[in-house]
Amino acid sequence: MTLVGTLSEPNLLIKKLELYTRLSCREKAVLERLSAGPVRLYQPRESIIRQGEPPEVVNLFRQGWACRFKDLPNGRRQVVSFLLPGDLCDLNVFVLRQMDHSIEAITAVSVAPIARAEFEMITAEYPRITQALWWDALVTNAIQREWTTNIGQRDAGARVGHLLCELFIRLRAVGLTTGSSCAFPLTQALISEATGLTNVHVNRTIQRLRTLGLVSIKERRLAIPDLEALMEFSMFETNYLHLDHEGRHLDAND
Repeated sequence: MTLVGTLSEPNLLIKKLELYTRLSCREKAVLERLSAGPVRLYQPRESIIRQGEPPEVVNLFRQGWACRFKDLPNGRRQVVSFLLPGDLCDLNVFVLRQMDHSIEAITAVSVAPIARAEFEMITAEYPRITQALWWDALVTNAIQREWTTNIGQRDAGARVGHLLCELFIRLRAVGLTTGSSCAFPLTQALISEATGLTNVHVNRTIQRLRTLGLVSIKERRLAIPDLEALMEFSMFETNYLHLDHEGRHLDAND
């Protein structure tokens, strides 16, 4: 892990929170200041925090992809979520004595660490930001429920297709897609760990999706020629991502 100065790219947390309710100029300035300090850089496969370590900050992902996972005594692991630019890692992490899971960089990752005092100041003084953060936390929980359903009830094709739909739509929501394609650094091993399938099964499943003309994955990019068709194939519904501006009644006027 390396400490560097501030980054110049857009603060995607603001864009993400405004999916739920429009923030005022002052509120957006507060969020900009929240992540304006030095960032931490992590290299691929580097631990951001390990199971058993005491959490000290909330991590805001500025750039890059990471995964949250549980280690098993037999050396295997289960990936339980993917963290993308704009994601906050556990709003209430301060109440934990130690982490019950680990987070690892998939790509080069930049993280803005946010201290507990800063978060408490925001939740006390800016109720609209707090409400938006609650929505974000509820969506995180909804994604976890959907992943449980995915592993427990969908067949391999729908399981992998559902994951691809979700990641594409999450990236699109914060402006990180280009047309029908997006960056896609996940290996088949990571998809295997996230879906409960073997590497061989993941390989065969992706080949099937390609043959059906539903996806193309090459040179670390995912292309989805017909998103509606992939959504239908994967039994994917966007409602659990709550992207339809549910907090419009709280919108700021400036």
